Amino acid sequence: MSTRVDEKKGQRTLRETISYYCYGLLIALVAFMVTYQFVEPAPPKTLTIATGSVHGAYYQFARRYQELLARDKIKLVIRRTSGSVENLKLLHQGEVDAAFVQGGIGSPEKYPNLLGLGSLYYEPLWVFTTIKPEPTCLAKLAGKRIAIGPEGSGTRVVAQQLLAVNKIKLPDDELTRLGGMAAVDALLAGRLDAVITVASLEAATVQKLLHAPGVKPMSFARASAYSMRYYFLSHVELPEGVVDLGADIPDHPVHLLAPTATLVVSQELHPALAGLLIQIAARVHTNDPFLHASGSGHKFPSPDFLDFPLHEEAERFYKYGPPFLQRYLPFWAAIIIDRLKIMLLPLLALFVPLTRILPLTYRWRMRSRIYRWYDELQLLDYDVHQETAGPEKVKASLAALDNIESEVRNISVPLSFASELYNLRQHIDMLRRHFQRLLGGRE
Repeated sequence: MSTRVDEKKGQRTLRETISYYCYGLLIALVAFMVTYQFVEPAPPKTLTIATGSVHGAYYQFARRYQELLARDKIKLVIRRTSGSVENLKLLHQGEVDAAFVQGGIGSPEKYPNLLGLGSLYYEPLWVFTTIKPEPTCLAKLAGKRIAIGPEGSGTRVVAQQLLAVNKIKLPDDELTRLGGMAAVDALLAGRLDAVITVASLEAATVQKLLHAPGVKPMSFARASAYSMRYYFLSHVELPEGVVDLGADIPDHPVHLLAPTATLVVSQELHPALAGLLIQIAARVHTNDPFLHASGSGHKFPSPDFLDFPLHEEAERFYKYGPPFLQRYLPFWAAIIIDRLKIMLLPLLALFVPLTRILPLTYRWRMRSRIYRWYDELQLLDYDVHQETAGPEKVKASLAALDNIESEVRNISVPLSFASELYNLRQHIDMLRRHFQRLLGGRE
């Protein structure tokens, strides 16, 4: 019988012990939920980027980005457009998350919600002509049939600025609005005298025209003057024979003007994706063949030549490189740890005191079950020693002691507190014997 009672007491004590630590767990859980409100949401799994035509370098680079992002479980959706102007509009309207944009055609005043991740490479402005002798300045193109790209393209914006400063006004017709391969075919067919395009050396249109017989890239005699007047233009040189040494293409050094291709994002883009994009850009654009050929010492990607303020994540990348965790962990793992680190310090700050407070609280609670009876014992002892206390008072105190002892026998405490419980029972017994001696002396 006593064994069964002891088992029940032990089970009850175990439940009480567990309940105390459950309270601590509940406090930690509440703290976790409160702190979690300040944790940045996880980055989305899909990213949309605006490029240009399928024949342009922007589209080809986007395909490379797509491959690299897929390794980090991010799906890149490529949206083909007419060019940089349309890209900016789509980005501003929130229809895409990022875009390749030609430098010099945007401004923070017009697009206040856009940020730059970096300039990626020099993107030369080419003027291909079939005119003889070869012109060396734009003024020589007056009265000629020139294609400057479709509405919405960055080429058209820059070409119009440069032609206007040379006092050349073009008719607004279909030939003028040709771009890409359509403009190339028109030039080779003799329907155009010149094609102005902004594209990288690797672009299909540029390569086709560089190898086309009878077509020459114009060398800007006043390239330095243009680069001084327009902040977004740089003077670069295409060395003789760099395209094809065997065929000697080009057959003389060509001085070109070059804006930079830039990577622009919406300020609403998740910071983790912005940081990942600039890391991808560094892998794709570091070894630019044209940059190497030009002899320029400028390193890409770069925080220079941007039309928009630099994104914080990009600024951090240029100063310190990739985030520490992303150097050693997959992107998704680094992001999880990075998101949860804000919770680590508060939880540690809570956990350390709890590990000390909970045992103390538990100890105090167990002892309080024992020591609260000493108040009753002291009162009984005080009452029977009053001068007015007679035998009836002592008998009543003895009965009260019996009730207290009965209550104490039902107290459940862990074995570590058993000695204190038995001390209480011993003190009850000592007080009983004392009362019995007093009763014998007063009767």
